[in-house]
Amino acid sequence: MPATFNGRVAVVGLGYIGLPTAACLAVRSIDVVGVDINAATVKSVNHGEVPFVEPDLSAAVSGAVAMGRLTASTEMPEADAYIIAVPTPFAEAHQADLAYVRSAVEAIAPKLKGGEVVVLESTSPPGTTRAISEQIAQMRPDLVLPHASEGVPDVFVAHCPERVLPGRIMIEMITNDRVVGGITPRCAEKAAEIYRVFTQGKIVISDAASAEMAKLVENAYRDVNIAFANELSLIGEDLELDVWEVIRLANHHPRVNVLTPGPGVGGHCIAVDPWFIVGADPGRSRLIRQAREINDHKPVHVADQVARKTERFKSPTVACLGLAYKANVDDLRESPAIDIVEHLALKCPDLDVRVAEPHVSSLPMPLEGLDNVRLEAAADAIAAADIVVMLVAHDHFKSLSRSRLAGKVVYDTVGLWR
Repeated sequence: MPATFNGRVAVVGLGYIGLPTAACLAVRSIDVVGVDINAATVKSVNHGEVPFVEPDLSAAVSGAVAMGRLTASTEMPEADAYIIAVPTPFAEAHQADLAYVRSAVEAIAPKLKGGEVVVLESTSPPGTTRAISEQIAQMRPDLVLPHASEGVPDVFVAHCPERVLPGRIMIEMITNDRVVGGITPRCAEKAAEIYRVFTQGKIVISDAASAEMAKLVENAYRDVNIAFANELSLIGEDLELDVWEVIRLANHHPRVNVLTPGPGVGGHCIAVDPWFIVGADPGRSRLIRQAREINDHKPVHVADQVARKTERFKSPTVACLGLAYKANVDDLRESPAIDIVEHLALKCPDLDVRVAEPHVSSLPMPLEGLDNVRLEAAADAIAAADIVVMLVAHDHFKSLSRSRLAGKVVYDTVGLWR
């Protein structure tokens, strides 16, 4: 029977991945300290509350806190294992900004005594996990054993990328297979012990760089396929074809499964990860770069199409339905819908833009500073609109009566009303 972890875990970063990971460990009787620089997030977790919407997470967090297994802090504690789940946003030229990762390691290193496990979950370019090991060795030379090769510290450093879907995080956190890549095979095995606590899927052992690249490849693969569908939608517009019907017919081939187009690609994974591959080898990643450029340009195309439709009205009002990056979540990260609304409002400053997003209570930046954009209930926004733009296929929008669209110009980017 493979060994499982039994110790104290510090989860660094209490966002969409860190907090569910902390909850999954804590409800299985592991003592967990969640660490976050946001004092409001720490306060919410310590009260058993969740600072964002995710099915089943609230019950897990409140239960873990009530059991005394989960606490949160702005200070880094001593622990037997550290899981780093902090953001890795873009720097200039779509390069990975690893400042949050390095800051997390800087806070962890002084707490180490030797023998701890340090796992990077944050999506990162190949070589980042190795760099963490080197950073620890530089900060804590006392932990580098005399016989250790390449100055590897007496700490088990590994990478275990998340691969969950918002809206299903608590299910997929448990059921999905996990890839665990270590600086050494022993590092990978020690990290795998942590995930055996709650993972029902298969745990696949590899090296750190391969695990890092695998996560990027997963999302680049999806991005390329989405770009194909989005490019078909542009061709369909030019040729006056119903792209949804064309794809439906093509998918009757037994070896064809074309995805459906949309207004672009959002979220912190698919919209970001392929660029890390491009940055790692720009000369060879031409297809991946082209797919990213197609998907990144789609929001601009949609906004320009809507702007053209407003020209037939004297004082038009446009209702934009949805701001989240995908249906039925409140996650706005890298959302193409936000880009569309912003581009449209700036391109047409006299346009009255009404936005409906049932999962938020206020407009996000950069929309909140635009005078011609307001947040309304979907029914009110549609009633006031000359043009209705469907951007996100929320169930809330599906439940609206089609009769509300009578006499209005409809631009459906997700095929909800076709």
